[in-house]
Amino acid sequence: MNPTFTLGIEEEYQTIDPETRDLRSHIDMEIIAKGKTLLREVVKPEMHQSVIEVGTGVCRNIREARDEIKSIRRQIIQLAKENGLRLAAGGTHPFADWRRQEIYPDARYHEIVEDMKMVARANLIFGLHVHVGVEDRETAIHLMNAARYFLPHILALSTNSPFWLGMETGFKSYRCKVFDKFPRTNIPDYFQSWGEYESFVNLLIQTHCIDNAKKIWWDIRPHPTFSTLEFRICDLPMRADETIAIAALIQATVAKLYKLFAANQGFRLYRRALIMENKWRALRYGLDGKLIDFGKRTEVPMRDLMREYLEFVDDVVDDLGSRQEIRYIDRILEEGSGADRQLRVFRETGELSKVVDYMIEETQAGLYETSTAGMSTNG
Repeated sequence: MNPTFTLGIEEEYQTIDPETRDLRSHIDMEIIAKGKTLLREVVKPEMHQSVIEVGTGVCRNIREARDEIKSIRRQIIQLAKENGLRLAAGGTHPFADWRRQEIYPDARYHEIVEDMKMVARANLIFGLHVHVGVEDRETAIHLMNAARYFLPHILALSTNSPFWLGMETGFKSYRCKVFDKFPRTNIPDYFQSWGEYESFVNLLIQTHCIDNAKKIWWDIRPHPTFSTLEFRICDLPMRADETIAIAALIQATVAKLYKLFAANQGFRLYRRALIMENKWRALRYGLDGKLIDFGKRTEVPMRDLMREYLEFVDDVVDDLGSRQEIRYIDRILEEGSGADRQLRVFRETGELSKVVDYMIEETQAGLYETSTAGMSTNG
């Protein structure tokens, strides 16, 4: 059975006090309840009360995903405004202090806090998750093995968290360094088969490391419930068009790797330790760094590698109908990622509050053009 390559996109937004520009809890403002009613259950709370997670339905192609995620953003932004808040998209808040944030009153989140204590409380971060439909689980494991190589490249495009607790961190994605304090994170090693992966999960459950596979938080994983490969490595980009471009690239990557797999042309697999070297460079330097080309055993500027990457997937893009969306990656390479632009604003103004204002403005960018499709109702 060929994969469908359907798409699902999850974004985690920051709720901002327009006066202080700090994070502010949305729980007493009923945004979650109103959002669920308005948007048919696509809005969910996250562990911290200043985080709102949204998710699309199952989208047949990138155009449906684009229209749905933009519609959701528009409506959540309006809901936030009606409740005296603003919405911002970024991997971290520039100066919010996690110690002052309340935990959402849900048994699941309190269990995580009880298990991981301060590591969980400090996990005040905001990500983008992209699901790609790969219905056969054996195929999904083989595609996951190969896709791991591209995760640092995808991360570099999405980097959008250069500040933490009011400090310039020196990282383009400090969110990654916050999250890797959790167990079972980062890039997985490869598995020979779906059966080997299942045995691994069952061992963790049997030994009380986890109670279900949802507590495996790798940068890419076969989703425990949906028949998808879930890419979890990205910071939440500021602009919806960035989210869509990255989602289109992820979908094209899976489709190209499947094309090779179906033709019995395997993509070379690299050990986790090597790919982690590139992840470090991506989260530290973003688009301005160099990644290692392991085949050539040399460093290559990130932007040059991205152009090679785009050429690699080019032969599946038209079949997926995503050429227009992927073309936006050229703009990211030209203007910089969200982290680059946040840093630019800070160096021009010297004020982190101005950075927050910029994030709020960018979160609305491109949302009010004419939509080409309605909201998806499946999922």
